[in-house]
Amino acid sequence: MSHPFFLTVAYAGTAFHGWQIQSALRSGQGDLWKALRAFDPGAPMPQGTGRTDAGVHARGQGVLLQANRDWEPYRLLMALNAHLPPDIRVMAVQPAPEGFFPRQHAVAKRYVYRLDLRPAADPLQAAFRWHVHQSSPLALDAMAEALRPLIGTHDFTSFRCVDCVAKTPVRTIHDIRIEPGDGGLDLVFEGTSFLMHQVRILAGTLVEVGRGRRVADSLAGVLAAKDRTRAGITAPPEGLCLEKVWYGAQWGIGDPSPWGESSQSK
Repeated sequence: MSHPFFLTVAYAGTAFHGWQIQSALRSGQGDLWKALRAFDPGAPMPQGTGRTDAGVHARGQGVLLQANRDWEPYRLLMALNAHLPPDIRVMAVQPAPEGFFPRQHAVAKRYVYRLDLRPAADPLQAAFRWHVHQSSPLALDAMAEALRPLIGTHDFTSFRCVDCVAKTPVRTIHDIRIEPGDGGLDLVFEGTSFLMHQVRILAGTLVEVGRGRRVADSLAGVLAAKDRTRAGITAPPEGLCLEKVWYGAQWGIGDPSPWGESSQSK
């Protein structure tokens, strides 16, 4: 008999080639499965919510794990972490309802892209922030104006990697926020789901606006063009983190989505 559990997993993605398991490269999914099989050899591969890119971090990766025996959640958490390396950790465990699948039943996600705006890169933050070199401060008002056309349901072809194989480029972004902090800046993206490299391309394009390389009212035209070459650079992976995932309220996993439960195809 299989016993399903829902895990919240965090990892520093620097040494990972993404979440999804690969035959010869290290991945979050691969490390977690290896840890599970150390004490449950017949357990199937754990299934995650999102496929983070190589070098991208996660604080709230949701994972469905099927164990071959029942566990007290805390003991399962301790057993897994005892077999995991220090850059990936199971942060919470709870029993999962039958029929729940994290990828299919996710209704919204929050990604945060972090910038370091100091004169020199902070060595204690270099693995988690993109250091943006600039001779003058970023124009935050222009960035705030530029992001407005991006909110809502749109065809985001201009902001997805050319290798993206999603069935549709249509996605809904519920909110984008700019949150200044000490020596840095967080770009917060909340939406139903995101295309390959979408958040990193959005972040890179907004930074170009902040640097004065694009005018603030240009992004509506970029969006309408449906042409990747019209958007900005793909920001490096180290600044990006999957912070939170919301699931359908009927499953009893975490908080209900503040935007309801409609979602586009993954």
